[in-house]
Amino acid sequence: MAQLLFYENVAPVSPQRHGELSIERADFGFAANVNSVPLMAVEMTAAASEYTIVFAGNEEAVAPVVILGLEGTKNEYVDADGKWTADYIPAFVRRYPFVFSQQENTYTLCVDESWNGCNKDGKGERLFDDKGERTEYLSRMLKFLEESQAHFVRTQTYCKHLKEMDLLEPMKADFTLPGGEKKSLGGFMAVNRDKLRKLAPEKLAELAKTDELELTYIHLLSMNNFRRVLERTAKAAAAMTAAAAE
Repeated sequence: MAQLLFYENVAPVSPQRHGELSIERADFGFAANVNSVPLMAVEMTAAASEYTIVFAGNEEAVAPVVILGLEGTKNEYVDADGKWTADYIPAFVRRYPFVFSQQENTYTLCVDESWNGCNKDGKGERLFDDKGERTEYLSRMLKFLEESQAHFVRTQTYCKHLKEMDLLEPMKADFTLPGGEKKSLGGFMAVNRDKLRKLAPEKLAELAKTDELELTYIHLLSMNNFRRVLERTAKAAAAMTAAAAE
């Protein structure tokens, strides 16, 4: 999962460049064309009540993600008006249009200038006041990203432990669309229950001590939510069929 998902034209935030810039979050249309987004470990408890949490990545690193749709360019949790239709919104989505760029150990706050929520008309929240000082809004967003970065590091550690213990396996979900078409969703990984159950006591204790065992069971429990995205897909398809018939 690319860390710059959604982003098109990122620039470092500065009073010289963005002194008159305001951010107006009118909708979540920018996220309408993705079927998954990254999740941090600290979010898993809140997200598991509504989403399916799986893992994505490669041999080098993996990360938790939430499944948002069954098609590659369709988010079933954003409606036609750009409204997010679930109670919990992943931090990866909430942080947009801001993001950190990293050079060695230095992080720079950046903003996606191409987003239509960025404006110089005074709509929404300004980034800097008339004196060129950070507004409370910008300070709040900077703190949010700093906290997110710390949680991201913890999430990396958790996923590293899952890989070291060889608990992850490729996952494929077979399903039937409302029209009868059979499809599969792959490219993700899930924890193998049998391998988890057979871990040595000292390994289980190690996971329990860091709350990573709890996170793992939260992930497994969330797999029951796959039917929710199926139901959303069916509802959207029915609405499209009805609209076409009018």
